[in-house]
Amino acid sequence: MNAKQIHEEIKETNLSFMLLAQQMIRGDKASAMDSFGVNEEMADLVAGLSPAQMLKMSASNMLLCCFQFDERVLFSMVTDYKKDVLRSKAGSLAQQAKRMAEAVAA
Repeated sequence: MNAKQIHEEIKETNLSFMLLAQQMIRGDKASAMDSFGVNEEMADLVAGLSPAQMLKMSASNMLLCCFQFDERVLFSMVTDYKKDVLRSKAGSLAQQAKRMAEAVAA
């Protein structure tokens, strides 16, 4: 994978993340603030971003999201691994992110 491909992947990931964050904040602000670890001011800022602003932010070469893992959840996934359930959930989330990205790009 060359640098240009990596940058494109980062842009796609950023846009998907921003769309998800905005949708979650608009749906259940308190839960989203807790999930993303942001304060109310930041949540309001993300919720109010226009599609053009989100596209501009996602074009950064820096990944906008960070991963937080709950040890209990990870342990449960390892010990009670159900491949088909996890695969279907991941596929569903990927499809939803793709549809949201296409909607913003249109």
